[in-house]
Amino acid sequence: MKVVTEALIRAELKATKPEVYYIQEGKILSPAAREYLQGMQVEIDFEKNRRANEAKKQKKLSETENTVKKEQVHSVSDAKYIDYETGAAYMKKPEHMTQLYGNFLVDKNHPRIKYRGKLDRLQAEVVNAQCVIGMAESNELLIKDLGNILDILREMMRCEVMDEAFTNEYIIGLNHTELREHSHNPMKYYKIKQMLLPDYTMGIAHSQLNIIRTSIRETEVLAVDAFKENRKLARTDIIEELNRLSSALHIMMCKYLAGEYEKK
Repeated sequence: MKVVTEALIRAELKATKPEVYYIQEGKILSPAAREYLQGMQVEIDFEKNRRANEAKKQKKLSETENTVKKEQVHSVSDAKYIDYETGAAYMKKPEHMTQLYGNFLVDKNHPRIKYRGKLDRLQAEVVNAQCVIGMAESNELLIKDLGNILDILREMMRCEVMDEAFTNEYIIGLNHTELREHSHNPMKYYKIKQMLLPDYTMGIAHSQLNIIRTSIRETEVLAVDAFKENRKLARTDIIEELNRLSSALHIMMCKYLAGEYEKK
């Protein structure tokens, strides 16, 4: 039986510190070597135990691979789901994946799914603003314009999920040219200064509109990430509409300050 001394341990490990030191068959540790390893907080075990543990790990890995193979089928034509990025075919949807459109799957943290989540949150913010404004001011004209924004966002969501083109000519009663003109020259149309910074004194409704405006900007950024393919944008229809919507919210903020929504 060969004795492994402290000097041999020091030479073997040098600058390394393993979690476990395995004693080879036919060898024993000297008391000093064992004390040295314990002082380094290195566990001590036998080589035969490492082989047994590795065999267990390999068996578990094989079982996991077999489970994946059962879920994955070889024929795309027979598959219930298809991985959008890799083309892998599945009969059962993996838990970490979700539908992009049709039977195509992507990971739940895919840029398109992040964009959808933000668009969903944006719609919730519009509904919340309608509730808040309804309780605070009962401003029906403003709530109606917010309803128009909500309808556009919902149609945008539907078209993206269904992989259909999105078209819309008017927002809050203004066409694309009018939106640009009103947004860039609020003094001319509403007697409100350009780039007027929001303030709490402007009221709860104005604050709610500003939250929606900034959220639209965030959604637009995520849309660029989601639809950029090889430095080209695949859904310019959606990205352009989000840009117009942020202009529309700016106009609504100006109209609110100008008292336009109080007119009968």
